[in-house]
Amino acid sequence: MNLNNTIKVFDEFDAEGGSDGPPHGFRGDFPSEQGAPAVPGALSIAVSRQTGARGGTLGKRVARQMGWEVYSQELLEYILHEENVRREMLDRLQPTASQWVEDRLKYLQNEVLLSCDPAIIDLAKIILTIGARGEAVFIGRGAGHLLPPVSTLHVRVVAPAADRVAYMAQWLRMTQEEALEQVRSRDNLRAEFLAKHFHHDLSDLAKYDLVVNSRLLGEEICAELIIQAARAKGLIFTGSFADTEDS
Repeated sequence: MNLNNTIKVFDEFDAEGGSDGPPHGFRGDFPSEQGAPAVPGALSIAVSRQTGARGGTLGKRVARQMGWEVYSQELLEYILHEENVRREMLDRLQPTASQWVEDRLKYLQNEVLLSCDPAIIDLAKIILTIGARGEAVFIGRGAGHLLPPVSTLHVRVVAPAADRVAYMAQWLRMTQEEALEQVRSRDNLRAEFLAKHFHHDLSDLAKYDLVVNSRLLGEEICAELIIQAARAKGLIFTGSFADTEDS
């Protein structure tokens, strides 16, 4: 399966299970060397989420409305373990973008912001390769801690524990007690993953541009807030915001 078809298949499924709408598909190849743009070429969105807070659904909704690609945890892991897909992605990268990926990796390692685990380094390279192009929504896998803050909208999706447990119980068809254990276990695994490989404490909310509560605001409002924040930060990133202020 090539990269285009891989993205289309995984886009049919939400990061926390189930289909929530039609796929928007792949929006074209990575930029060619001719007319090489600045790197990153555009803003990306990185979604971090509590288990059961529906961050995966929100990420897909935002990507669909913006016409961007969405990279779920499952898709990123698939690319990581499929050599042909990974090679195709890297081969599409122009030399300037490839150099940017290597420079960013070195920076993260020199600043002790990335573990030395070879699998995590490969994952970081995949995320940075996608981020070099921009216009992508990442769900999980620490993407917001790898991509530059200036070109990334880092979002944290939260919800009350009781709501998250109820959602997981319904989705996985289990008892409230079993769902509570799932929520605790998955949250702990995510926290351990970020602490071990990116030296990040999930309680440090200052690392995020935006924190939204999917229970109190609802998915529609949360998605709209993320989209508006992305558009505003995109203007800042490209310098258009300053031009607007001066006009």
